Amino acid sequence: MSSKNEVEKKCIDTIRFLAADAIEKAKSGHPGMPLGAAAAAFTLWTKHLKHNPKNPQWPDRDRFVLSSGHASMLLYALLHLTGYNLSLDDIKNFRQWGSLTPGHPEYKHTAGVEVTTGPLGQGLANAVGMAIAETHLAARFNRDGAKLVDHFTYVMTGDGDMMEGVVSEACALAGHLRLGKLIVLYDDNKVTLAGSAALSCTENIELRFKSYGWQVQKVKDGNDIAAIDRAIKKAKKDTEHPSLICVQSTIGYGAPCKQGNCEAHGAPLGADELKGAKTTLGWPAEPLFFVPEDALKFFRKAQSRGKKWEKQWQESLTNIKQKDPALVAEFNRAISGELPADWETALNPFPNGSKDIATRKASEGIMQSLAAKIPEIMGGSADLNPSTFTWLKGMGDFQSPATSSEGQHGMVGGTWSYLGRNIHFGVREHAMGSIAVGMALHGGFIPYTATFLTFADYMRPPMRLAALMGLRAIFIFTHDSIGVGEDGPTHQPIEQIMNMRQVPNLTVIRPADANETMEAWRLALTKTTGPTVLVFSRQNLPVLDRNICAPASGAQRGGYILWESAPDPELIFIATGSEVAITLDAVRKLAATGSKVRVVSLPCWDVFDSQPQEYRNKVLPPQIKARIAVEAGIKLGWEHYVGLEGKIIGMAGFGASAPGPVLYEKFGFTADKIAAAANKYQISAS
Repeated sequence: MSSKNEVEKKCIDTIRFLAADAIEKAKSGHPGMPLGAAAAAFTLWTKHLKHNPKNPQWPDRDRFVLSSGHASMLLYALLHLTGYNLSLDDIKNFRQWGSLTPGHPEYKHTAGVEVTTGPLGQGLANAVGMAIAETHLAARFNRDGAKLVDHFTYVMTGDGDMMEGVVSEACALAGHLRLGKLIVLYDDNKVTLAGSAALSCTENIELRFKSYGWQVQKVKDGNDIAAIDRAIKKAKKDTEHPSLICVQSTIGYGAPCKQGNCEAHGAPLGADELKGAKTTLGWPAEPLFFVPEDALKFFRKAQSRGKKWEKQWQESLTNIKQKDPALVAEFNRAISGELPADWETALNPFPNGSKDIATRKASEGIMQSLAAKIPEIMGGSADLNPSTFTWLKGMGDFQSPATSSEGQHGMVGGTWSYLGRNIHFGVREHAMGSIAVGMALHGGFIPYTATFLTFADYMRPPMRLAALMGLRAIFIFTHDSIGVGEDGPTHQPIEQIMNMRQVPNLTVIRPADANETMEAWRLALTKTTGPTVLVFSRQNLPVLDRNICAPASGAQRGGYILWESAPDPELIFIATGSEVAITLDAVRKLAATGSKVRVVSLPCWDVFDSQPQEYRNKVLPPQIKARIAVEAGIKLGWEHYVGLEGKIIGMAGFGASAPGPVLYEKFGFTADKIAAAANKYQISAS
């Protein structure tokens, strides 16, 4: 064996046993994949991955996604060895309080971690979003052979990922879009946590991905560095198709009793088995966390390579800037997440006297104006553009130019190219959310998605992860209540809004009219530390008369006094969205009899709750216990604002199939029935 081969083997075993030692010390973790996939990871990271450990945020780096997030110690070992800001002490502190090496990789927590992974399938679907981002930015900014954007997205994935439905959704779309710079290394060890993968999965994954339009290769020996290297090279050459490389590995490789079976998957090997693995692979049992000097020197070459790559890119950037300074300035602005200086000129209030308009329709017009000012707004719907009104008119459909022109009669943006800003996700809500998350992670985008509110359940995992990672993404949901009408209870959301309100750092806004819709968009675009949910109505709503009601800018604070008959009310009504105008009519009936009443529009709970206590007390004086909340959704949760002494007008069950106005009458959402609720406080409109 040559000296080079000896060093490479030593490097691979260093990855294996840094991971295994950390897991053993923590008495918790997943050693199987780090032991089995170390050779594939080594090959990718030392022979192909374009990155700079000293500048993890360099814009033109390759992205690496460990979709099998439970194998986090594989990634942490690579980050430490190649010279990221992750020390050996951090490795030793795996899974401990305050550690930089948590149980699953966490974005923004550990240098070099591109995405929070752990829920299986999400990482690979996020990577599809990253590949879309690279492809669009390359089409937008590369000029005459000069490339500001030219990188690959690599994924390491496993059997569990491949079983998740979101992977099928996302990878089918990736094949359709011909995302040729997406390369997936599949750790094909045929073992899951509970046993053999064959217990639940006997499909031909290779044929499945070929049917999606992917290039598919197989490496029969997961320790064959040369074969893995050749497969990656071949994948990189095929820029017309995403690539799947099935690397047939042995889970827990080297462990004498546990390799190849599920016992190696999700628990420490145990002291004796770990010692046996080291003996099998010729590794010293002591010291623990051993890193040979020649192996470390080999890995740390990544720093000089990364410095060189980034320097070359910076030189290209300088050359392009001399020819087209505006292009480079726009690239830097988009990547930084900074909005154009004049973007708010796109927001024009709806005048008093405007005809009734659904908030989904009001949003449509607002989106066109905003998208013209902010090029990084890009997204689409789950095959519901004609209903959600979320297309960007005349801004092109994001499609491969090589795709057959069949079906172009259905395009909404005007042309098919990678410059297009309308993404046709198809009926794939889960993948849609995950892809948007990947675009936000990549940088240079404010991605949006759209579907009916009742289908928010399909998108819950990516929205939760977007909130956890603090990403600026916009999730649009229309058809917000029983006002959907005839489609019936399957399409009428009841619990979805309240469910989403419970997710930390997920801002949920349900505007009452067109002008609150405008303010909701303003809030969504200026919130840079987490995602926003915009909830819009199907049915037309009045544009509130702001000569009588307070300005819609109050929505910027989450909640505000919309109207009151006296500055010292005896009863406060609180409402959101479609029910605000009805509640306002009810309160005016009460006011006509001399009652002191107030209407509070509360489009966004968490923004309101973040306001100074003085402001919140002004809107909802704590001494006023007579409060009535009105929302066509579940009641649970409104106690937060009305307390135990208040009343909640909401839904006690599912809706029904009938015209929307009929349903509002039958379920008690009329001005007369809302006004009658005041009888509890001896206040009556009669």
